[in-house]
Parts: sequence; C-alpha cells; structure tokens
Amino acid sequence: MLSGQDPLEWRAAQAPRCPTEWSAGKPVTPGAGTQPQGLTADLTSWAQTTFPPQPWSSWYYRGPQLNAQLEGWLSQVQSTKRPARAIIAPHAGYTYCGSCAAHAYKQVDPSITRRIFILGPSHHVPLSRCALSSVDIYRTPLYDLRIDQKIYGELWKTGMFERMSLQTDEDEHSIEMHLPYTAKAMESHKDEFTIIPVLVGALSESKEQEFGKLFSKYLADPSNLFVVSSDFCHWGQRFRYSYYDESQGEIYRSIEHLDKMGMSIIEQLDPVSFSNYLKKYHNTICGRHPIGVLLNAITELQKNGMNMSFSFLNYAQSSQCRNWQDSSVSYAAGALTVH
Repeated sequence: MLSGQDPLEWRAAQAPRCPTEWSAGKPVTPGAGTQPQGLTADLTSWAQTTFPPQPWSSWYYRGPQLNAQLEGWLSQVQSTKRPARAIIAPHAGYTYCGSCAAHAYKQVDPSITRRIFILGPSHHVPLSRCALSSVDIYRTPLYDLRIDQKIYGELWKTGMFERMSLQTDEDEHSIEMHLPYTAKAMESHKDEFTIIPVLVGALSESKEQEFGKLFSKYLADPSNLFVVSSDFCHWGQRFRYSYYDESQGEIYRSIEHLDKMGMSIIEQLDPVSFSNYLKKYHNTICGRHPIGVLLNAITELQKNGMNMSFSFLNYAQSSQCRNWQDSSVSYAAGALTVH
C-alpha cells in the first residue's frame, strides 16, 4: 500500500473493478489500457488542451451503438426526482451498470443545468486531498465537454487542490465513465454547459468537512449539478472483502442488506452516521469520500435553512454471489432534490 492511500481503495485496486467488460463485441479486461489506434500521437499534441478518454475501447461502445444504448436505458426510466441538484451513480462498464445509472441521469434537467461538478474517487494514485485536471477539454464519443476554467481558478486559489498528471487523468475511470452519460443527458443544451471534474482522494473526516463546506456554495446554485461517482460493495476474494450475515440468507442478499443499510444512511443526509457505518462494516464503497464530501456540503446548507432530500432510485449487482468463490460489484443510483 502506498503512503497516503486509503486502505479500502488500495485493497480494491489489487483486482479489476468489475468483471470483464465488453466493447464492439470483444472482451477486454478493464484497466488493460487498450488505446484506439493513433491515439498516442494525437495525445502528445493535445496535452494540456484536450483529453481523449483512453478507455473508449474497453469500457463502453463508441459511436451510434453507444448513443443507442444510452437512449434505450434512459427511455426505460421515469424522471420522478427532477430537477436533481446532485446524483450518485456508478462507474463500472456500461454493460454492468448502464441501466442502473440511467435512473440517476434521468433526473437531470438540461434546461437549467449550466455547470456539472463530477466528483470521482482516486483508484490508482495516493491522494490525501482533491485534484483538478490539467486539460481544457474532455473528448467523448458523442461530443467534447469543456472544463470550466473560471471555476477551476476559484478552486485552485483556495490552496486545497493538487493537479492531476495527464497519466493519472488517462488511467482514472471514476470520472471518465460519467462523461458519455453527462453528454447524453445534456445533449439538447450541449453548447450551454461546462464541467468541473474533481478527483477526490482518501480524505479524513475533517477534510471531507472542509471540502464539503467549500463546495456547498456551488451546491446551493440551482444552475449547478453534482455528479458523485461511486460503486457500492465489492465482494469476494479478489476484493479481499467477504462480509456475510447468514441471517439474510444467500450471500448476495447479505450484500444487498449491507449496501441498503449504507444507502439508508445516505438518504438521511448524515455524514457522521455514514462514517460510523463504514468504520463498523468496512463496506468497500469506492466513492465513500466523494459521498462524504456531498453529505457535508448538504449539512452546511441545512444550517442555513435549505431543505433537501435524497432518494435512491435503483440498486443492482453485477452477479449474485452464492459461494465463497464468487465475486460481485454493487451499483446504486439516486438523486438529491431541493424543496
């Protein structure tokens, strides 16, 4: 384990985030770093300007097939919590979590959203603070997403942030996996919004409070949307996590019960209880720190009388674990609304 790296992130990083993903009908192991042909040469000239997300070929389809997939998933769910001020959604391969994520992205109102903060956990590098990208544009198979340099400037001036290296930006999937869905959800107003990607490190509780307070002023703005990137329980020997409550029956039901305990606490908007839950059960929720930041931002706004509620809308597992040789990753999608 590297110095400054969260034990949960380190443990889960020892194996792929989820089972083999598919692209263009071919199985590719996540994290294999497969690049579209010709990408390396282009990347050299675009450094510090444009970032073409590297896992196009290993995490989701590209082109019309991707667009059709996203449209299909979004068409099957209802916009019951619109407009969302924040969403929690997974970041695994779309074959596994795409339909779940649609429940969150369906709550996005593109007509009022002008800035989208994407908070993703760091899976590959030790980070005790938060980090900002060093590029201006993220390229997706749908269209380019512009990073808001004005907001980046405001955040950088606080002295609370580091800069991601281009390699870290390429390697990290927790933000990248939300880019096509963001592009699709905002398609009708694609020239009218910017994104603010933030890589969240292994924050202490006090730092989650500090970053929550910082982001609270942005969360208060109805033209802003926060996308919090997180999968839920990573269960099995390859994740070095095998909590099992036999009273729940099959292993997968125990996992669901464990996850839904945490989800219920998140819906209560209580960062202290969420932290205590993690200490007690050590659930391998990889986006625990971005979630903690969001909960602390909400707490800050509640002090000023803002009334909000969070509801989870969907829960899924990559597979149903029934014995100790099995493994799975859980996914949940939910939305925060302001009343």
